[in-house]
Amino acid sequence: MVFLQVKLFYKTQRELAVSLNGIVDAYWNDELNEDTLIKSVQDVYINNPNKMLKEGEFTTVLKQQCGKRRLEVIERIIKSGIDSRS
Repeated sequence: MVFLQVKLFYKTQRELAVSLNGIVDAYWNDELNEDTLIKSVQDVYINNPNKMLKEGEFTTVLKQQCGKRRLEVIERIIKSGIDSRS
């Protein structure tokens, strides 16, 4: 089991993207279970919503750094988190 260091607050969108990439990649490499993936992404989103989304879309930096496949996973987690809270 690899321990992934995830900050709750990020200074730049680039740092945020690197962290999100690490979270999703660790899950894809079977280093994280699904619950940890979901909790990590939701925690990062809750504390950095303005660095992740602008007008309902992922920011340009995130799109460039993370790529479509990772952002699809992240988007589903964010949307499921919003749905479960409302």
